[in-house]
Amino acid sequence: MTVCRGCCCGTVRKHPDVDHDAQLAVLRAAVPVQVADCLNACERSNVVVVQPTPLARRLGARPVWLGDVLDDATLSAVADWAAAGGPGYRAMPGRLGPHRFPAPRWK
Repeated sequence: MTVCRGCCCGTVRKHPDVDHDAQLAVLRAAVPVQVADCLNACERSNVVVVQPTPLARRLGARPVWLGDVLDDATLSAVADWAAAGGPGYRAMPGRLGPHRFPAPRWK
């Protein structure tokens, strides 16, 4: 899993009511987490990219980009899904559907 925590995602300036350190702790308790400075999707912060397992990737699964991961229920759904295998292994929880967006094009 990759979590954006640089330019605006994960900042108190943009999301003062979110405990960003606690969010990382929840995710890290579920799966290994890589923190990125910027994932080029600032309009959707907080951004989390759930990676498929290596086997699921070989079978065609692709990373799932999720934005606006700001509340505890959404965060828990992301963590639980990733811990259960994530893309290509388990169906994405319905509550995450509105948070899914296509990977941004890099400039």
